[in-house]
Amino acid sequence: MQTEIRIIKGMMLLPPAPDKCQLCATKHDQREPHNKDSLYYQCWFYERHGRYPTWEDAMRHCARPLREAWERELKLKGAWEK
Repeated sequence: MQTEIRIIKGMMLLPPAPDKCQLCATKHDQREPHNKDSLYYQCWFYERHGRYPTWEDAMRHCARPLREAWERELKLKGAWEK
């Protein structure tokens, strides 16, 4: 369990609970996408990449069929951006 407080751009973030994803602080199956809209994930990603994550970033670790299904559904809802 990570116990350090992260300081990102002057904000202090507590680490995710042990039962949550350690990248997005949301409870999800490890094969599913990270929560792109999670404040923790946005800060974590921005700290490393200098930009905010997209759904494509959040799904990068997913199997191709799952990525394609999510992309298709996100496009139908007008929520897809690269």
